[in-house]
Amino acid sequence: MASASLLKTSPVINKTDFIKGQPLRQVSVVRCHPSPPSGITVRASSYADELVKTAKTIASPGRGILAMDESNATCGKRLDSIGLDNTEANRQAYRTLLVSAPGLGKYISGAILFEETLYQSTVDGKKIVDVLLGQNIVPGIKVDKGLVPLAGSNNESWCQGLDGLASRSAAYYQQGARFAKWRTVVSIPNGPSALAVKEAAWGLARYAAISQDNGLVPIVEPEILLDGEHNIDRTFEVAQKVWAEVFFYLAENNVMFEGILLKPSMVTPGAECKERATPAQVADYTLKLLHRRIPPAFLSGGQSEVEATLNLNAMNQSLNPWHVSFSYARALQNTCLKTWGGRPENVQAAQEALLTRASANSLAQLGKYTGEGESEEAKKGMFVKGYTY
Repeated sequence: MASASLLKTSPVINKTDFIKGQPLRQVSVVRCHPSPPSGITVRASSYADELVKTAKTIASPGRGILAMDESNATCGKRLDSIGLDNTEANRQAYRTLLVSAPGLGKYISGAILFEETLYQSTVDGKKIVDVLLGQNIVPGIKVDKGLVPLAGSNNESWCQGLDGLASRSAAYYQQGARFAKWRTVVSIPNGPSALAVKEAAWGLARYAAISQDNGLVPIVEPEILLDGEHNIDRTFEVAQKVWAEVFFYLAENNVMFEGILLKPSMVTPGAECKERATPAQVADYTLKLLHRRIPPAFLSGGQSEVEATLNLNAMNQSLNPWHVSFSYARALQNTCLKTWGGRPENVQAAQEALLTRASANSLAQLGKYTGEGESEEAKKGMFVKGYTY
């Protein structure tokens, strides 16, 4: 979807800055090296060096992020789609399938976990965190407490979870997490109102500062929802405003830019817009947004598996100064989940389906994806109106 920033200096990211294979690193991508605005003192926490190292590991060339941080309720919906009950045992079995796929670390650098998963073991008793580290995958954690109605707005939402975040983040770090996710959203059909944009930006900045103070690299992600009939120009316009607010408040909160990961949504038309955009158009608008703001990011967005990969590939075939990677949930898991169907005998085939999608996006991150041999299932759209985690 889109990204924009208020900072006057747009630092250029040198791809050689992303060191492959270092333990713990950037959430698939946007590393920032801007000089702080005049008058701003940027705090360097005791974790400063580790934060940069973590960011670099996550932004390894050819690798991206597997988002498997669905809440138990949302995970239950996924399980229900294949006829399984939402039990801890079934959630454990599915998560085991994902993290233990042989060779997953070749394509995936970080995995965002739900709190239950961070403390969970696989079906054969190994800690999920240890399984990920064994694959050179950095464990991450979703730290927000969900969306609630924003009083005084146009039926918009704000993200709760700042209360107690410092103590939770410290505990997550001790458990092995090294980066964090905070999901806040902006709705174009509902405005967005100035109040909602400011609330989203301020919340992200406070979360980012608290995360860094506790050793976690924050993914900075103001998600611009796909819902709506608006065209791609309207998405671009809103994205610029949102990212301008976000970077202003990041600076106000003394966030260390070298230790964050930017995750802008791809700039696309609303899901119900009759005028669709080609991968080349999505790439052009998204890169234009990044050029007008600040560096690289993981891209996401409710598209079909193939569509998400094609759009990422088009961006990386264009000349740009960023390390543009991916952070996908359903775009990596959809075919995998349906192939598994809750049957033990299908685990290997499901893991192969996951690796196929991960490999395709690895190639797209390098601008080498062709789209040949994709299944019809992978081409199906996955947009859900009013989708919640």
